[in-house]
Amino acid sequence: MKIIQIKRETKIEKRHSVRMGELITKVTYIKKCLLGLPFKTVHKYRETYYGEVKDCKDCMLFI
Repeated sequence: MKIIQIKRETKIEKRHSVRMGELITKVTYIKKCLLGLPFKTVHKYRETYYGEVKDCKDCMLFI
């Protein structure tokens, strides 16, 4: 069993962008896990409707 692992998880979230307004998109989280428990998010990104990969810093989480 490995002590430190990298896991990738995809969730569907509502996001809000200034230019597009509310959008529902798939957000992929890359996390470091220690003994199977996640402790740090390394990177998160989203895929646009056109297949481009963008960072999640340009859009806010919509609650």
